[in-house]
Amino acid sequence: MEDDVVIRTQLFHNRVRECIICALLFTALYILSYLVITRFKKNADFAADNNEDVTVNRITLWMCTFTLAVSAGAVFLLPFSIISNEILLSLPENYYMQWLNGSLIHGLWNLVFLFSNISLVFLMPFAYFFTESEGFAGSKKGIMARVYETFVVLFLLTLLVLGIVWVASAIINNDAASRESLYDLWDYYLPYLYSCISLFGVLLLLLCTPFGLSRMFTVTGQLLVKPRLLEDLDEQLNCTRFEEAAVLHKLNAGKMSSCWVFFSVESLKNQFRSIHTRRLKLEMRRRASPWQRNLGYPLAMLLLLALTGISVLLVGFHVFELLIDETAMPKGMQDPFLGKDSLSMFGSLGAAVEVVLIFYLMVSSVVGFYSSPLFIKLAPRKQDTTMTKIIGNCVSLLVLSSALPVFSRTLGITNFDLLGNFGRFNWLGNFYIIFLYNMLFAGLTAMCLVKKFTRAIQAELLHAFGLDRLPLPVTRSSSSAKMGPANNKRLL
Repeated sequence: MEDDVVIRTQLFHNRVRECIICALLFTALYILSYLVITRFKKNADFAADNNEDVTVNRITLWMCTFTLAVSAGAVFLLPFSIISNEILLSLPENYYMQWLNGSLIHGLWNLVFLFSNISLVFLMPFAYFFTESEGFAGSKKGIMARVYETFVVLFLLTLLVLGIVWVASAIINNDAASRESLYDLWDYYLPYLYSCISLFGVLLLLLCTPFGLSRMFTVTGQLLVKPRLLEDLDEQLNCTRFEEAAVLHKLNAGKMSSCWVFFSVESLKNQFRSIHTRRLKLEMRRRASPWQRNLGYPLAMLLLLALTGISVLLVGFHVFELLIDETAMPKGMQDPFLGKDSLSMFGSLGAAVEVVLIFYLMVSSVVGFYSSPLFIKLAPRKQDTTMTKIIGNCVSLLVLSSALPVFSRTLGITNFDLLGNFGRFNWLGNFYIIFLYNMLFAGLTAMCLVKKFTRAIQAELLHAFGLDRLPLPVTRSSSSAKMGPANNKRLL
């Protein structure tokens, strides 16, 4: 009897400790997410004169912050699990590492899955409809009227989505067991719906990540200072100064002229600000030290090339494993045994490389997502992003980040099995889907990299031989087509 009391007390203490750790981790992610959103959110939304709009914006901001915190938790979920396994493997009897156990990791996976469902199914649709709502016609204006309208629209949307899922499930699985499970909302509908969302996120990562891997070289080149052999900062700085002086002269002449159009002055002001900002950035890059100029850029390019090459090699090796070994298929694990074996054949070093690759693929997918023509207008801008765009960005990041553990395990970046409901997706057990997914990722990545480097080499060769300065042949039809709109504007 006393042993049972001791065991229950110990289990209760462990549960309380795990809840405190989860609360502290989520609080840190929530604060970080709030700082990120307030950095990009439009200041005018905070300074609204209407108290009702201020309250709506504040509630929507809280929901977006919660969703972004869940997205960050999904990104750190798999790396944290891998690092925890290596720590427990290296320090199995350490007193200060007793809080790090399989129960805590499993609880974190379940919480991320639960909060992802809540954010995607309820919070983000509610935030969007709540922002756009005005209350039903004829009803008393106020917060409650907007809440009633939001709940009604959300209820109708829920019925529509559940109906579509019910019809799709009845068409795909036409057997007695499946028909009986159609009436189970919690154990069937929500996991099936999230499985579809996860499949969409994995497909989105398949399209965005290869493009982002090629774009990472361009983005890094824009952030770092290139060597003088590859970039002439003096020439760029002189051209920018001339442009700034010319725009400033036009702006001063426009202010003195009484017939100057107001919107032309505003457009010139915006152009002047952008050129001035670009000149300041060029001056800062010009003042960079020789170490940053001659060593930082080559090392960054070599690091990106190494990470990309390792990723493609791991995917190719995983394709070979899929053909000869059934255990290479991604699968779920309900009871994690941490600290037993290393996840990589290279030990802790291999696990560290896996963690770096997971973060690298996530950053590349985000870069590719915001660089694609379909979503480039969704990219947030500092202090100039509306609440509707913030909701769209939070939903997009949540879909990408919640699919990251499945994406990494499907490609064989890590051997850490999926925990909780992440491993219950039906399509994970289909060999043809997994094999085709790996082949498409390797092929798209190779194609994007070859296209990127061939274009870069071609541009550098043209620049080295001075062929980029030659006048291009222009046909009469193309020149007249280009001059047509300009002439029309002048006539107007």
